[in-house]
Amino acid sequence: MIKYLLAIATLLSLFSPFTASGAEKLIGVHSARVMSQSLPWMAQEAGLFKKHNLDFQLVFIASSSIVTAALLSGDTEMTLTGGIGNVIAYVRGSTDVVFVGGVKNVMTQSLLAGKAFTRPEDLKGKRIAVSRIGGNTHYFTIQAFRRFGMEPNRDYSFMQSGGDPEAVAALVSGQVDAATLTPPGDAMAIANGFQYLIYGPDLKIPYSATAFVTKRSVIAKRPQVIGQFMRAMAEAAKIMHTDREFVYKVLGKYLRVTDRSILDSAYNAEIKALEPRMIIKNEALQAILDEIGTTDARAKKVKPQELVDTRYLDEMEKSGFFDQLWAKK
Repeated sequence: MIKYLLAIATLLSLFSPFTASGAEKLIGVHSARVMSQSLPWMAQEAGLFKKHNLDFQLVFIASSSIVTAALLSGDTEMTLTGGIGNVIAYVRGSTDVVFVGGVKNVMTQSLLAGKAFTRPEDLKGKRIAVSRIGGNTHYFTIQAFRRFGMEPNRDYSFMQSGGDPEAVAALVSGQVDAATLTPPGDAMAIANGFQYLIYGPDLKIPYSATAFVTKRSVIAKRPQVIGQFMRAMAEAAKIMHTDREFVYKVLGKYLRVTDRSILDSAYNAEIKALEPRMIIKNEALQAILDEIGTTDARAKKVKPQELVDTRYLDEMEKSGFFDQLWAKK
């Protein structure tokens, strides 16, 4: 399935009328159709890939672990996903994996349910929709419920939906009693009459929720191309933080969400958690290592700094690229 999807992306790039002559080809994969993983969409619509001489194709695969597998197999050279799959791979010996930029270093998911439920404890014995077991929504649900003395399997169970839109649909249709959602999924559920039981942004749970991850071997072979990509993402991050109307236009196109109230709710909740200069925070990676360490002792020997290569962020800081970018109105 991975190779099938990536083959389609390659064919599309060959026949696309928008492919720039002589542009460097790069295939990326992302794992969620959410605002925090929308920087490539912003770059595409703003013409930033063309500006940086890139022919970039983005493929969606709804699983952090499968995205990591695609990276390790060589099917893709850049990924935008939650950190869990990549950290697990590193702990298990795939030390070629490396984080080169961060988008979100805290969790912003929330737990939503119908009006019949007024507190998290009311969900004992109920089913909760998450995108994927082992993904961000799954991790958030476990961490959030532990604050109320509740554990998976003993007190509640999961249903894998495949993504936020599917989780909302499961909630609306009554297939599940609650769902853990990322903006704008939470706002879509609110619009359908559901309510917050746990509002995630208030918890500020450290976690590498969205990051740019590649391989050290890719950087060694294509350092300039990865640098071009990271500069395009830096410019997209500036747009994300400063041009709300453009962001709404792009999210509306790719997520098929045009309700202004939903977009407002998603943007206001998420933008505060997104990194303007794509910083990767050690505590966000350490949180994942700590979680893995409960079942795999090898994680306790890994330091978060080992997982990171900041050369592109450092270059943009030292060269004045970031300062010049953010000085522009």
